[in-house]
Amino acid sequence: MASYPAERSAGPICILNGASSRLEAAREHLVRISAEFGVEPRIVIARGADLPLSAARALGENSRLVVAGGGDGTINAVAGALAGRDTALGVLPIGTLNHFARDVGIPLNLEAAVRILFTGQVKKVDVGEVNGRVFVNNSGIGLYPRIVRVREEAQRRGHVKWVAFLLAVGSVMRRYSLVSVRLRSEETHAAARGTPFVFVGNNRYEIAGLEIGTRSSLNSGRLWACVAPKTGRRNLMRMALRAFLGHVADHELDAFEAEEFFVETATRSVNVSTDGEVTMMDAPLHYRIRPGALGVVAPSRNGEPP
Repeated sequence: MASYPAERSAGPICILNGASSRLEAAREHLVRISAEFGVEPRIVIARGADLPLSAARALGENSRLVVAGGGDGTINAVAGALAGRDTALGVLPIGTLNHFARDVGIPLNLEAAVRILFTGQVKKVDVGEVNGRVFVNNSGIGLYPRIVRVREEAQRRGHVKWVAFLLAVGSVMRRYSLVSVRLRSEETHAAARGTPFVFVGNNRYEIAGLEIGTRSSLNSGRLWACVAPKTGRRNLMRMALRAFLGHVADHELDAFEAEEFFVETATRSVNVSTDGEVTMMDAPLHYRIRPGALGVVAPSRNGEPP
């Protein structure tokens, strides 16, 4: 991506999550590899609410490349500031969860990820938005966000993926409840219904098999929404197991694609997850896709030069 002049010059602004256990390794790789390309990075250590503030300051300095080092929450915080701007986003996957990096094609090997900042190409990807808040992965209300969170916690404790998934389903189902929603778009006006969850992906997610939770495209220009049917706890658990085994289709989960839609709820406000962060938002929830709004430095195709 970077074609910096031969003389030593200002390099990317790198915002690293100070809570990451790989912080020092990321700093060392950035300094060493940047020197190979004749540039000097500016490294900013931040966490929590300081992450988007640091990204906003970087934009004010007219940097061509702002790097986010952390997990999906860190990427979300920086991407929210960069979406719709000319500044490109670099991704260093040094967090516990790195779903966005994986779907973009960034290797989890830290040295390889740093080198892509200088040898990769800027790829335009979509971002989703709910009530003005950007998400690069997904958003949701109800049961699904809790299943994902518990599954990831189980994986961090050392359980393999399929065991973690089943443990999460069993754990969350013990606190099973419905949310009342009505979906509204220019094309359709769905009747009010009770559902365990509404899941909204920035582009289509795989919903079956071992690839569940991944995306093959980030630039379709469409949100992918999934509304689970109203059913009992036992049937919902059967459906979760069938999804894991690769036996569930979109129509069984009432899935559809759209550029924009609204979710009305029975309450004035509702907890909404965006890339793993939960925020109380006013209803109705306004979801929309912003096609190609974010430039991300990704691996070059077929070894082509940047």
